[in-house]
Amino acid sequence: MTVMTHTMLKGSNVPVDAAAVRAVLRWTPGAGVPDVDASALLLGASGRVRSDEDFVFYNQPRHPSGLVRRLPKRSVPEGLTDTVEADLGALDASVDQVVIAASSDGAAFEQVLDLRILLFDAAFAEGEPLAVFDVRPETGEETAIICGELYRRGEGWKFRAVGQGYPTGLIGLATAFGISVDESEAVNGAQAVSGPQDPAAPTGAGPLPAAVPPPPAVPPGPTPDSQATVQHQQPSYGYPPPVAHPAAAAVAHQPAYGYPQPAAEPPAYGYPQPAAAAAHAPDPHFALPPQGPQFVRS
Repeated sequence: MTVMTHTMLKGSNVPVDAAAVRAVLRWTPGAGVPDVDASALLLGASGRVRSDEDFVFYNQPRHPSGLVRRLPKRSVPEGLTDTVEADLGALDASVDQVVIAASSDGAAFEQVLDLRILLFDAAFAEGEPLAVFDVRPETGEETAIICGELYRRGEGWKFRAVGQGYPTGLIGLATAFGISVDESEAVNGAQAVSGPQDPAAPTGAGPLPAAVPPPPAVPPGPTPDSQATVQHQQPSYGYPPPVAHPAAAAVAHQPAYGYPQPAAEPPAYGYPQPAAAAAHAPDPHFALPPQGPQFVRS
């Protein structure tokens, strides 16, 4: 099958002659480039979702009808891709539009390189795309962008290149189209998309990713060095601490309290100290008195 690819400008539209399509987001990864996630919203004639189940994203990758779904991310020679597939011919008549959006994780779209959306006929997904639109952020601060939309026109469908951004991320995009956000489930500033109110209905969208909580505060005061290879042991009081080398013993050895100490060291209190050797040296001028009887008989 020969397909002519339409290179689209913002605001332009083309007819879609396919019963099912794949909308592929593609970008170039690299240092500082955030991850990109594809999502889809099924809108009624009012331009809003019919219920929270009409939001297909990473926490709810498949619509309950099974007709709109996210496919696994892939690495291709041109970059990374994230894909939404929609069976347009089988969608309920109450679905008037399928909005294809992208959200960035960790940084704005100013950091995302070569973002584009490619629309394929799902029956020939490995062939040439039906349409290609290079998505360029208007301010660079956007963290969610509507890349394109599929909408009914008479008995068929068309695709429009949109490129409208939101600085409030996936939550801002979802609430703009009527998704309920339960602020009571906010964790560290991140909010959760609520599910259906009917407990018997299938589960709705799960929580959006929460911010990583900050590490607990470290109490003041010294703490052990966890990176040290050797942990030093505290001395046992009342005993001389060990020395690392015999040569250091003469310098580092501490006295054992309660015993006489060498003259060069502090005295051991409470015990007589040995006198210096000079105190016992003989006096060179000392002479013994004359020897002999004290009295002589006459």
